[in-house]
Amino acid sequence: MTRIIADISVSLDGFVTGPDPSPDDGLGAGGEALHTWAFSDDPADRRLLHEGTARSGAVVLGRRLFDIVDGPKGWDDTSGYGAGEVGKPAFVVVTGSPPETVRTTELDWTFVTTGLTDAVATARERAEAASSERGQDLDVILMGGGATIRSALDAGLVDVLTLHLAPVVLGAGTPLFTGGAPRTLVQRSVVPTSTATHLTYDVSR
Repeated sequence: MTRIIADISVSLDGFVTGPDPSPDDGLGAGGEALHTWAFSDDPADRRLLHEGTARSGAVVLGRRLFDIVDGPKGWDDTSGYGAGEVGKPAFVVVTGSPPETVRTTELDWTFVTTGLTDAVATARERAEAASSERGQDLDVILMGGGATIRSALDAGLVDVLTLHLAPVVLGAGTPLFTGGAPRTLVQRSVVPTSTATHLTYDVSR
């Protein structure tokens, strides 16, 4: 069964970027520390990264994040979603209008202009098709940014929330949560490593 999994790294004080993120510095000042775990040699970190990318049938991201990863200082063969891991999934971008050009043409991009719900539905279709091809259950991964994941949670689109809690206090930046309705999650796993605490929750709809 295809699940919708929101997966994001966050600081101890709740930020998913450092201060002053920009197209040339998408993580903001000090924000690189949020993703130390993804480049770690810790066996548990490596296992979680592999498992997360291996289950990805499709990935959803917002337009601001797309502009960063597709920008001149964005993803390449050594960095990016699943770099050095399994094959690349389909990517679905929520946007008001598609970009005029795309740098990372080796990736499978779909641009949805009719809102987040339709983007998630499109990603689910792609993930289910990939599941049939591979003969295994694959999921939709909401990789961000923070506003996209926050909106998906508010809209009741998320089945599972995975947080990679980095041992850093950024003081400012892009918050993951900015209010909204109270919500109780069901804790499923806690995996502490040398670089982060990986938390997984079921989200009731």
